[in-house]
Amino acid sequence: HDEFESFVFAGGSVASAHPLGAKLGAIIEKYDILRLKGFVDVAGKPMRLLVQAVGNRIEHYFDREWRDGEKRGSQLVVIGLAGLDRAAIERELAEALS
Repeated sequence: HDEFESFVFAGGSVASAHPLGAKLGAIIEKYDILRLKGFVDVAGKPMRLLVQAVGNRIEHYFDREWRDGEKRGSQLVVIGLAGLDRAAIERELAEALS
């Protein structure tokens, strides 16, 4: 699978889930990301926001409550063709999740 590349982005929490889909969609399109999956911490919400994207189709929904003692935060796996601009993608994801 040398033609594919993946990495995990770890970030903080977002203030609102509402604009997140559009922001992630723009990043996916700009960098030709094939798949994005993981979860996002939405401030003030007791549940994780699960994010799954294939191409330009993005789904996000609250899947479960954060467990007692579980460290809150966001974690997204980015999958694309080899040669992804990891630094630029991480920078834009950090901005989208701020």
